[in-house]
Amino acid sequence: MPLPVQQAKVKSVLSGDTVQLVAINNPKNERILSLAFVSAPRLRRDDEERGAVESRDFARKVLVGKVVQFRVLYTLPTGNQRDYGQVTLRDGSQLPELSVAEGWCKVRDDAGRREEGDEATSLIAKLRVLESRAKADGKGIWDSSASFIKTMYDLSSPQEFVQEWKSRPMDAIVEKVLTGDRVIARLMHTSTQHVQTILLIAGIRTPSTKRTNAADGQDTSAEQYGDEAFDFVDERLMQRRVSVTLLGLSAQNQLVGSIKHPNGDIALFVLKAGLGRCLDQHSTMLGSGMALMRQAEKYAREHKEGQFKGTVTPKANGGNQTDAVVSRVFSADTLFLRSHSGTEKRINLTSTRQPKPSDPKQAPWGAEAKEFMRKRLIGKHVKVAIDGKRPATEGYEEREMATILHGNSNVSLPLVEAGLASVIRHRMDDPDRSPVYDDLLAAEAAAQADQKGIWSPQPPEAKQYVDYSENLEKAKRLFTLLSRQKRISGVVDFVKGASRFALLIPRENAKITLVLSGIQAPRSARNPTETSEPFGKEAHELASKRLQQRDVEIDVDDTDKNGGFIGKLYIKGENFAKALLEEGFATVRAYSAEKSGNANELFAAEQKAKDARKGLWHDYDPSQEAADAAAGEEEAQRNEAVNGDQSGGGTALASPSKDYRDVVVTHVDDSCRLKVQQVGRSTTDALSSLMKSLRQFYLTPSNAQPLANPSGVPKVGEYVAAKFSADGEWYRGRVRRNDRDAKTAEIVYSDYGNSESVPWSELRQLSTQFGVNALKTQAVEAALSFVQFPSGSQEYMREAQQWLMQRLVNDKQLVARVDHTDARDGTLWVSLFDPEEATSAGQDKQMDVETASVNAQAVEEGLGMVGRKLSRWEKAQAPAIEGLRLKEEEAKKQRLGMWEYGDLTED
Repeated sequence: MPLPVQQAKVKSVLSGDTVQLVAINNPKNERILSLAFVSAPRLRRDDEERGAVESRDFARKVLVGKVVQFRVLYTLPTGNQRDYGQVTLRDGSQLPELSVAEGWCKVRDDAGRREEGDEATSLIAKLRVLESRAKADGKGIWDSSASFIKTMYDLSSPQEFVQEWKSRPMDAIVEKVLTGDRVIARLMHTSTQHVQTILLIAGIRTPSTKRTNAADGQDTSAEQYGDEAFDFVDERLMQRRVSVTLLGLSAQNQLVGSIKHPNGDIALFVLKAGLGRCLDQHSTMLGSGMALMRQAEKYAREHKEGQFKGTVTPKANGGNQTDAVVSRVFSADTLFLRSHSGTEKRINLTSTRQPKPSDPKQAPWGAEAKEFMRKRLIGKHVKVAIDGKRPATEGYEEREMATILHGNSNVSLPLVEAGLASVIRHRMDDPDRSPVYDDLLAAEAAAQADQKGIWSPQPPEAKQYVDYSENLEKAKRLFTLLSRQKRISGVVDFVKGASRFALLIPRENAKITLVLSGIQAPRSARNPTETSEPFGKEAHELASKRLQQRDVEIDVDDTDKNGGFIGKLYIKGENFAKALLEEGFATVRAYSAEKSGNANELFAAEQKAKDARKGLWHDYDPSQEAADAAAGEEEAQRNEAVNGDQSGGGTALASPSKDYRDVVVTHVDDSCRLKVQQVGRSTTDALSSLMKSLRQFYLTPSNAQPLANPSGVPKVGEYVAAKFSADGEWYRGRVRRNDRDAKTAEIVYSDYGNSESVPWSELRQLSTQFGVNALKTQAVEAALSFVQFPSGSQEYMREAQQWLMQRLVNDKQLVARVDHTDARDGTLWVSLFDPEEATSAGQDKQMDVETASVNAQAVEEGLGMVGRKLSRWEKAQAPAIEGLRLKEEEAKKQRLGMWEYGDLTED
């Protein structure tokens, strides 16, 4: 009776005489079939028989992946029951006959010893004939001169092997599929020696299959789509001849490479079927090939293939680009962008991380990375595509992640290439990554290899900026150096106000506060509780828009009493003070403008804004200005008439057309500006009463409340009660600045004008009953009219200050004639008189009252001179000016004070 014929598909060839079959309609149904009556050389790890690889490879080429017919001729019930039979291919050729004929199998010695049927006997006889012919022809294992392949199962140095074969395609056989992303491959790198090892498929990660823990024997279930991924790869690669290109090593020292069968890269097919995800760790190995992987995964997402079934497809990165301007660089990975509408928002660069502040090795590179981005981007027009949002976490608000293009280049790439940023490692299911993520990873790997930036073993050269505006003494030291230079390069670090800036001067390692000379800009609110002056906010915004973090040039003219530097600032060659004036966001300070030497330019810019009715001049009326000028001229003529009629014995102190006030000078600062208290029954009594109550109040321990700030650090600008070091009494004061290292604050005593450093422990919260609402501060800013002191010489300036201190600050009541009040800052420009000297001068027919003024005496002593650039109101006081000029000429002749070495103004 003929044996039944069955049909199956050959999954693999285990050896030259044994095959693995699967049911055509159920690949999970497997069986092993050995070829009847023959044996092939054994494939063994430790002792591989000669010709074993070639024997199996012959059968593999003939059978794997093909549908065949087979008959089981006999079964041996030894150990695992094994079937022996005959396999027939579609072309009618059969095995074992074909293997024996080619010399890759030999007839078993025990074939025919048992009782066999006629069909078996006939087959054995046929096989013996074929074997004899193969021996005679020296085929297969019967070729005594052939060099057979040997297999190496352990690589002594995987790194050296990869270096030798990296990026060079080599033939291979997939011996076994372990999971959807790893196989055991036989690498046929030479004709006589192969390497059999585990190979990770580059660029992908697939769900795991069921596995058993060797330590405890516990099974771990397969992840969803893990079995499907395994079957997908197993069906296509098992025992197929493929091309392998080695790319590198995994962290576990396993080979990583791409596998291509005749239809293409298996990784792309796995991804397109939705059975795996891109593996970022392999991006640097694949280079540009990773882009194809991303596209394949994107296809699976969009078509809901495999593990993406039921998922919501995210919006494509970079789908909607908007235009913006980089207004501020907060850090290397965080920028502020301003849209066309003027709104500003903060964004973070996608997939990019600045040097970690918490990492001692990376933190020193933070400033250099920020400067790298500032130089390239500040003020530049860019295109922005929002890639996603980083949710709010403790201590951090929600942040938008964006790709920024300058020109056609992603701004993150050069930053990473320079080693000044690292690349964020995203979760595999995180789609909010940079569209050039793989390029970023490649750039990071190159920077690491070249030891650039944060990857360098050496820290960067530290750059420490010294704050020279911390106090006047430090400011004067730097001023001596800067005053000799023109157009000094700097960077606007912070815009404090429309005309006040924190500036960095890299060449000098200096940080200064710069105040624009010649103009007065309206003040903007510093916090929500304050109110801006008219157009203060707009002026501040203009300055921020044009100057924040920009490269600028400056000329320094002078220093102020607080350590600030006064001068001109140029952006792209244009004087920014002029720009403010042209927009109507500032007014000209005549005296300062003329002193700085660019008054004509500034007045012209101001007039331009007036004519256009911009900003502060929106309601400008030229006719009213003309009327004011005429009134000023009339006042000047009236003054001249009054001064010209003093021979009759009357004094100007009694003239009703003048504004005379009784004052006490309380302080003279180092620029010879004055602080005065106006004397009057109401104010004098009120201040005396307040000071008495204040001192008694703070002697009571229960009233000595600490500062309102929980940190114990006084806020700049805050009014406090401070203990004066000279007498140990309590006074009202205002915080000018803090020294956190010394734990002291510079306090300006509000009612007297002097200042000193006071320990934080000697400061108290100022009770509202003593606040400025109860009694306004009594120290008023004043300056001597018509007199200019020698600011260019510290020695002469100090001599003038000491003379004024001795002459004026002695609690003596003086008379101040207010010649002009600066409407911008309230400064009183005064002529000061000692009442006794002025009265004596009025009684003496040979003396002018002006002669008795402190102003005139300062000029007469050579301590001051007549201002070289007079403001309009000063020019209107022609008789007074002329008298002072005569005294100046006399001081020059006698070589007094500043004139001891000649005329300082001749240069």
